[in-house]
Amino acid sequence: MTTPDDHALLRRAVALAAEARAGGNPPFGSLLAGPDGTVLAEERNTTLTDRDITAHPELKLARWAARELDPDTAAGTTMYTSCQPCGMCEPVIRQAGLRRVVFALSGEQLLDIRPGSGRPPVPQEGPALFGEVRAVVEGYYR
Repeated sequence: MTTPDDHALLRRAVALAAEARAGGNPPFGSLLAGPDGTVLAEERNTTLTDRDITAHPELKLARWAARELDPDTAAGTTMYTSCQPCGMCEPVIRQAGLRRVVFALSGEQLLDIRPGSGRPPVPQEGPALFGEVRAVVEGYYR
C-alpha cells in the first residue's frame, strides 16, 4: 500500500515527466529515494533529445544505482516513476537490486491513452548451439 509520503515523491516523478515533455521528450520521469525518503537521484526521459531509444528514466536510474550505490544501500531504495517500468527497464531495476518501485500509471493504462508503436514483434529463434554456449557460460556464476 502506498502512503502519503509515497504520493509526495510520486508527484515529483510526475513533475519530472512534465519537464521531459516540455523539453521535447516522451512524458516520463523517475526518481530514486533512500529508506528515509531522501531523493538520491532524478531522471527524465531523453530518448528524443539524446537520440537514444534506451534513455528511459528508470533505466538511467537503475544504471546509476548499480554504479554509485553499494548493494546494501541499493536494497533500501524505492524508485518512484510516472509510469510502470517497461519490459526493458524492469529487469535492469531488478539487476540493480532496488527494493521497490511505485508508479503512477500502469502499462495497461498507458496503452489505453497512447497509440501503439506500430512496429511488429521481432521474431526470435532458439535456443541453438546449447553445448557450445554452455561451455562458455558454465562455471561463471559460482
